[in-house]
Amino acid sequence: MIIAIDGPAGSGKTTTAQEVARRLGFLHLDSGALYRAFALAACERGWVGPAGDVPRERIVELAALDVDGEVVQGAIMAVLEGRRLAEEIRTPEVTACASIVSAHPEIREQVNAVLRRLAAQNPTGIVCEGRDMGTAVFPEAELKVYMDAQPEERARRRLLQRGEDVSRESVSRESARLVARDRQDSRRAASPLRKAEDATVVDTTRLSFEEQVAQIVEAARRRPGSA
Repeated sequence: MIIAIDGPAGSGKTTTAQEVARRLGFLHLDSGALYRAFALAACERGWVGPAGDVPRERIVELAALDVDGEVVQGAIMAVLEGRRLAEEIRTPEVTACASIVSAHPEIREQVNAVLRRLAAQNPTGIVCEGRDMGTAVFPEAELKVYMDAQPEERARRRLLQRGEDVSRESVSRESARLVARDRQDSRRAASPLRKAEDATVVDTTRLSFEEQVAQIVEAARRRPGSA
């Protein structure tokens, strides 16, 4: 069984997907970790320009790098040129660059190939999350979920996640950044962020973490053939 969870940044996709996978005994596939691996490579090599752009010729070189996923305790760990990645892919700089490199078809093809291979190797089920899981990567998914939340709430969560000050001003600044990224992701030519027509919408603005997880787990268990 494939559960595809899509949605904008800060909607709660990753933590919710992790817990849904744990409760169902499925493998959790974090597509963002793979894109961040490419972004980390660009940052470490000094290929990111002052405007946050990556030159076209560098994108070709990035796509040629060996980026893979290794299953560790029910989830995938991004691996760059044989090097396991952890917290170094969660910095603000890598996060910003990941949005840039993920817009390129060459990078998306590499990530999608890894995700599909890992899914095919898993005998039970997977929970994958990203921005085009249900529309481009796994359009055949038995359950598609689109998670969303108000920009201010998503901004607050991002600041708390990073351990930063949650003031009115900081929330406003972060909210503006998230809205700009939403716009960029939804307008890109390669697999834009959008809700699959058959996706279940879960607005997490006023939901607790437990409520988010419970909704998706219950929906999965109602599907024919589920455990």
